[in-house]
Amino acid sequence: MTEIKKVAVIGAGVMGSGIAAQVTNAGLPVVLLDIVPPKLEDFGGNRNAFAEGAVAKMLKADPAPFMRKSNAKMIETGNLEDDLDKLADVDWIIEVVVENLEIKHKTYALLEKHRKKGSIISSNTSTIPLHKLAEGQSAEFKKDFMITHFFNPPRYMRLLELIVGKETRKDAVETVREFCDVRLGKGVVQCHDTPGFIANRLGVFWLTVGVNEAIKQNVPIEVADAVMSKPVGIPKTGVFGLIDLVGIDLMPKLSESLLSTLPKDDAYRGAYEDYKFIHGMIEGGYTGRKGKGGFYRLDPDAKKGKKEKQALAINKDKFDESQYAKADKPKLDSVDAGRKGLRAVVETDDAGGKYAWEVLKHTLYYAAELVGEIADTVHDIDEGMKLGYNWKMGPFEMIDALGAKWFADKLLDDDIGVPDILDQVAESGATFYRIENGRQQYFGTDGEYHDVVRPDGVLLLSDIKLTSEPVLKNGSAKVWDVGDGVLCFEKTSKMNTFDEDIFNLLEQTNKLIQKSDEYKALVIYNEASHFSAGANLGLAIFMINIAMWPQVEGFVARGQKVFMDLKYAPFPMISAPSGMALGGGCEILLAADAVQAHAETYTGLVEVGVGLIPGWGGCKEMILRFQEREKEKFAKDLGKIDKESLWFSPDTTPVGAVRKAFETIGMATVAKSAFDAIDIGYFRHTDGVTMNRDRLLYDAKQRALKMADGYEAPEKVDNIRLGGAGAKLALEMAVGDMRKSGVATPYDVVVSGHLANVLSGGKKDYTETLTEDELLKLELSEFMHLLRHDGTLDRIEHMLSTGKPLRN
Repeated sequence: MTEIKKVAVIGAGVMGSGIAAQVTNAGLPVVLLDIVPPKLEDFGGNRNAFAEGAVAKMLKADPAPFMRKSNAKMIETGNLEDDLDKLADVDWIIEVVVENLEIKHKTYALLEKHRKKGSIISSNTSTIPLHKLAEGQSAEFKKDFMITHFFNPPRYMRLLELIVGKETRKDAVETVREFCDVRLGKGVVQCHDTPGFIANRLGVFWLTVGVNEAIKQNVPIEVADAVMSKPVGIPKTGVFGLIDLVGIDLMPKLSESLLSTLPKDDAYRGAYEDYKFIHGMIEGGYTGRKGKGGFYRLDPDAKKGKKEKQALAINKDKFDESQYAKADKPKLDSVDAGRKGLRAVVETDDAGGKYAWEVLKHTLYYAAELVGEIADTVHDIDEGMKLGYNWKMGPFEMIDALGAKWFADKLLDDDIGVPDILDQVAESGATFYRIENGRQQYFGTDGEYHDVVRPDGVLLLSDIKLTSEPVLKNGSAKVWDVGDGVLCFEKTSKMNTFDEDIFNLLEQTNKLIQKSDEYKALVIYNEASHFSAGANLGLAIFMINIAMWPQVEGFVARGQKVFMDLKYAPFPMISAPSGMALGGGCEILLAADAVQAHAETYTGLVEVGVGLIPGWGGCKEMILRFQEREKEKFAKDLGKIDKESLWFSPDTTPVGAVRKAFETIGMATVAKSAFDAIDIGYFRHTDGVTMNRDRLLYDAKQRALKMADGYEAPEKVDNIRLGGAGAKLALEMAVGDMRKSGVATPYDVVVSGHLANVLSGGKKDYTETLTEDELLKLELSEFMHLLRHDGTLDRIEHMLSTGKPLRN
């Protein structure tokens, strides 16, 4: 099987450059080629201007395509006239040129002359069938050719649709599948060579019906999006917000592409409407978020400050700016019904419920009609929509949630036929998915159930839950046996915030592993969108408002003890974060023996944003981390230094670590990827990064098992040397300068003073050392002082009410 060690991307547009960036995130070098600019003089004669410009744009882009800015150095730029020889050692060439068949064929002719024998070629096309792309190509080309359809932006969107031809060699398919899964972090779904593949075929239909029904039923777009979002398990953008996000001008292009290739009897042809108002919006520059606005906009006439959000009142015959008005926040029974399940939403007799039913009725019907045409299985279609459009449930999981028989009967009531596969399931009173012999199964087109097969190296807590009960549980957390003597601690509180119940269960779990011969390691992990948002601020402000100061202090002190007990327990603890891990969520990572993080982990000690400092060991751990790094660097450099000339020891030069910890905590620095967390210092260089979210628990478990073999708990540090009064003065002076320049606010100065007191050692002199316990006591003392400040209470209340930090 071919091993992919180097990749080339042909086409440096938004998609091509984004794919190139994601390949560098996987650690591989990339050749990025584009055409020579037609008007070369406009680019100062730079023949590589398009490719070089794309890399430069990505370095400034937000959200960032690169997980580390230094990854940009791994991209070698060039052009398609001078640099085709750079393809000689490339293993995989990804074509991302314009969606024009003639241009693609000309590009393939160039690639065929210069690529190495056996290199894989794929197209990122989203509109042109593979059989047309392969027309006229050599037999060798066809063996190495496939479609790999990435979704935009390539770093963040998990779906990769894989389309292969009859001639495509199997080993090339498996090479690309494994590489995209393990190295690029993608959920790879194999599709048939049909228009729009899976996600866009169904997704564009859903959006089209969503617009049609809003117009037909005269439903305001705010109502449509309120119900066609979280209540039905779809992202909060809903229909109209999503169209604004992807670009209103893109929709006619997608429609044109589908209409040019779909079968004559396809339901999309009946749903499509060429609305005049859409053309009016595009002509006026109202193309969505990238333009003047779209279905939503911010009031352009509002005064400086927070601008009012406006929504478009649709007139299907024309577009006019006067159609914008203040966006409402609908209060609907159908939205509230979402807590009871999907069926409760569509059965609610209000505008939202009627709209949701009509949109989902047509969308789910269409999905059922397409089984076997766009993909082999209902599971593939479900995965495509969950990965590509971020739906919580795929269409067939939605049908199960509604009840297959109920849905089929409703279709008949509405004088709509029932697709064959739905009829088979409904007639028997069955579901599309079931659990059989401990395995999840899906209903196949052959009328039989088949196991859902996970790739090797994928371990999901959701699968474990199907066939087992928690080892321990309470109202905020559960502990699961994930096999081979490893326990998994799952937080289940809102935003996975820490509370007394979580501390109770962590203590119980610690004791259970220590006294049991059955268990030998612990993984902290969950499959929610975010790992943890830290402490429960709502609970904290409640306790403060009724002056429960001893209880608050006890809660913080208990968190310190729980984390320390886990850090020094006689078994390894691995933290496996994904998404946000902030405040206390970061501190439990710092307390772990090792971290196995999903690449898309965003972690940081952000307590200063609410007027506090880290209270569960974050200050202590950052000091220890940075001192450890300074010693490593010193040891590395020592061979270059005349040891006899040294008048100091690396153990007695703490100022650099103190300053670094002060900057990191004081600026509430948040890592924008797991790799960034390593660079900042939240993670060690020895910590692991998993690119595919579905592989995170397996990787963390393997790391835990490896560490459990002969594990010895670390020894407590009892000789922490800090900078004393001199270091504190230097830190306070630095903050004073920031205050003068306007970077720091008055209350930032107050918070920074308490932070400086902890990091400099309090009353300890430069010559004295502290134990970890002493540093924790100092951390707790300064935390409680800040908690009694009005400025801190103002920051906490502002964060709870607005979700944003107060700059007081």
